Amino acid sequence: MMDGFNLDSPLVCEGIVGDGCGGGRIFYVEESRLYAYDPVSKDSLLLLENLKDPEKIKKKGCIITIECMERTEVLDLSLL
Repeated sequence: MMDGFNLDSPLVCEGIVGDGCGGGRIFYVEESRLYAYDPVSKDSLLLLENLKDPEKIKKKGCIITIECMERTEVLDLSLL
């Protein structure tokens, strides 16, 4: 993915430096997959796939929550 993210998109969220795991990275869903983008290296890392109808993501500390149409997925980055 390119360096220009729409941070207003419900499928993009920013990891705040100092809030836990992944600070400074951008987390986004593309084609039913969750990625972490590092703006320094410009690399994206696949974190989770096979998300069914994702609608919104949010991050607090080390926890990323992906709200999908029928269920909510939770990923704890500290376990990776």
